[in-house]
Amino acid sequence: MKKILFLTGTRADFGKLKSLISITQASPLFEVYIFSTGMHMIEKYGKTVNEIYKSGFKNIFEFSNHDAMERMDINLATTITGFSNYVADLKPDLIVIHGDRVEAMAGAIVGSLNNILVAHIEGGELSGTIDELIRHSISKLAHIHLVSNDEAKSRLVQMGENGENIFTIGSPDLDVMNSDKLPQLEFVKNYYNISFKKYAILIFHPVTTEVSELKKQTQILLESLVQSGENYLAIFPNNDLGSNIILNEYEKLANNPRFKIFPSLRFEYFLVLLKNCEFIIGNSSSGIREAPYYQTPAINLGNRQNNRTNSKHVINLDFDRELIVKSIQNILTTNTPSKDFDFGDGNSDKLFYELLKDENIWKTPHQKQFLDLA
Repeated sequence: MKKILFLTGTRADFGKLKSLISITQASPLFEVYIFSTGMHMIEKYGKTVNEIYKSGFKNIFEFSNHDAMERMDINLATTITGFSNYVADLKPDLIVIHGDRVEAMAGAIVGSLNNILVAHIEGGELSGTIDELIRHSISKLAHIHLVSNDEAKSRLVQMGENGENIFTIGSPDLDVMNSDKLPQLEFVKNYYNISFKKYAILIFHPVTTEVSELKKQTQILLESLVQSGENYLAIFPNNDLGSNIILNEYEKLANNPRFKIFPSLRFEYFLVLLKNCEFIIGNSSSGIREAPYYQTPAINLGNRQNNRTNSKHVINLDFDRELIVKSIQNILTTNTPSKDFDFGDGNSDKLFYELLKDENIWKTPHQKQFLDLA
């Protein structure tokens, strides 16, 4: 029986991993473990490790990699130490990581240095900030690539990766988005005590290379939203350098009845709210990935998601109050464009499972070679 170890550090990557964990944990072929760290362990951000337990998963190991400092390098080092010790005891056959966070980087480093196969989900994508450097670094350390589309596969080949180890499975969160088990909107609204009939969603994360500009950017954004006169569900940013700057500005909205602010939302419940909102605004990948699938308009601000999508559903803007307010007005008075989405068909879990059943995947070479383009 093969041991598979999933590493998750945020509510976002857990949403991507959830269907893959479910299908493998239900199988007699695999012994599945989960290493929960990062934002999952922080009370301030809702301690979302509880959502992992509520999903019915077992073999969950909790590890706190944060202290009071917003230092990504220290968090990386701490995660490497904790994950390495856990891996030494568990001795997994495969480590599965997602995306471009330092926790995923730690997983790739530990796996590659300990001669353990590493599978990286959603490599070969662009974002335009430090996240992109982390994502590509993880790809160079990983042995197996599970990508969203052929464009991402082409980038990995361009980076010298072996095409035989790159598999297009789509974006795994579509497995959950497609589910007929998602709750009804009214149930979710009641669960979170949301009284708004119509609302938009705000998710704004810090860009670590632009921290000096972050306070002004946040102020312009929030002033624009107040001026728009719409209702907003705001979700805390991730805990990268600068997150406290954003949270301090959010505190100024505490008495504004048009804003309701949450540390975190359960992934399935968030999807229901996203599907039924007027639009999403900020710089979250949810506006780039999930929103277009639901044909939900998105306003993407700044550089965090640079070059990530050409979807007609996404409006890319700089931090300009007049343009932001005007774009909100246009969204509310314009018909939504037809679906344009190229991140799979919502069967990533089945493709992943079939891949793991193939004995050849377990023979993937641990020693990688850079392959020049022909």
